[in-house]
Amino acid sequence: MPVQTSEITLSARAAKRISEILKGEAEGAMLRVSVKGGGCSGFQYSFDIDRPAEDDVTVVRDGVAVLVDSVSIPFLKGAEIDFVDDVMAQSFRIHNPNATASCGCGTSFSI
Repeated sequence: MPVQTSEITLSARAAKRISEILKGEAEGAMLRVSVKGGGCSGFQYSFDIDRPAEDDVTVVRDGVAVLVDSVSIPFLKGAEIDFVDDVMAQSFRIHNPNATASCGCGTSFSI
């Protein structure tokens, strides 16, 4: 069973949007945020609907939990997962203090 972490935070906007998304998913489904190699800056964020794994940790806000795998935790330590709804687009954004550079779309970064 995943343990909860306070090393990563979730904004109220993100928690609200995740709650809306999960209403249409199967019971027990959760949003997973992970870091994978690739993208224009070396690493990229990935968002998927998934079920908990043994090595996961959860980020919880307003009753909404997000899964993060143990490999991604060091890359996301101190980060905030946010949701932006502006004229240009709706998207999850990660404000990551570990990133030294990021691409214009905000989905990839370097450390």
